[in-house]
Amino acid sequence: MTNEVIVTGGAGFIGANIVKTLLKRGLKVNVFDNLSTGNILNLPLDKVNFYEIDLKKPYKNWPKLKSSIIYHFAANADVRGGVKDHNIDFDENLLVTKNVCDYSVKNNIENLIFASSATVYGEPNLFPTPEHAESTQTSLYGASKKSCESFIEAYSHYGYFKSSLFRFVSWTGEGYSHGVIYDFVNKLLNNPSKLEILGDGKQIKSYLDVKDGLNGVFSISEKQVEQTASFNLGHDETMNVVKLADIVCDEMNLNNTEYIFEGGKRGWIGDSPLVHLSIEKAKQLGWQPKISIEKSIRKTVRYLLSDSNRRYR
Repeated sequence: MTNEVIVTGGAGFIGANIVKTLLKRGLKVNVFDNLSTGNILNLPLDKVNFYEIDLKKPYKNWPKLKSSIIYHFAANADVRGGVKDHNIDFDENLLVTKNVCDYSVKNNIENLIFASSATVYGEPNLFPTPEHAESTQTSLYGASKKSCESFIEAYSHYGYFKSSLFRFVSWTGEGYSHGVIYDFVNKLLNNPSKLEILGDGKQIKSYLDVKDGLNGVFSISEKQVEQTASFNLGHDETMNVVKLADIVCDEMNLNNTEYIFEGGKRGWIGDSPLVHLSIEKAKQLGWQPKISIEKSIRKTVRYLLSDSNRRYR
């Protein structure tokens, strides 16, 4: 095993936090990113080897590196986009993952760690939702993530590499660059008197601070003994969208903002009105979140409003 690793999507919110953690561990970090949604300013370029690569292109043209682990975090960042573009989730998620698997085989990578999503469950009928739950798929994004998992599992069972598949709820915290909190903050900066909210505001979601999420990715993957395994990374807590909006407004010192609701129980076609994952399997390996959802949301708002984040607005 070498001290060299690869992070795909390493210029994105979660990917860049992964990169910084790996650097603190003294590892040599290589980043593959096409910068379609990531920001190169997220990376300490003097400390990493950065390769601007379109991962949809043939893997045979990617750099040949002697890495032991690949953290595959590159993906389409817009869950909603599949309704209008039926190709983007297939191309950016499944095709890219297939290429990453083949690249890993060709370069003798021993371990693949994959950023999956709670969307693989679509709309389950069991909450909190365990890893073995059956469900009805409701989005192309979720379908593509589920397919990515299946491809990785098959390659792992062929004996090519060990794999850890992490199904994330929405992550929050420092570095946050897209999602509901980002949308709310920017809408309120433009018009603090009114806030448009997708759906009826009663949607219940779970969120996870990036520090807790990173701790889960590293501690669980290091303890996992199976050739391939899936783990939910979420929170025991949940929060509805109206409560989240209240926290954002409070953090921005807004007291009289009118909420305007724009739909039914779903924020968009394919949205799940309730997302709450069981984290019992992760707890059995000694992990659980330590930062409350409200504390992380407040921290996220402060980050988005900070001087260090002006490049996003």
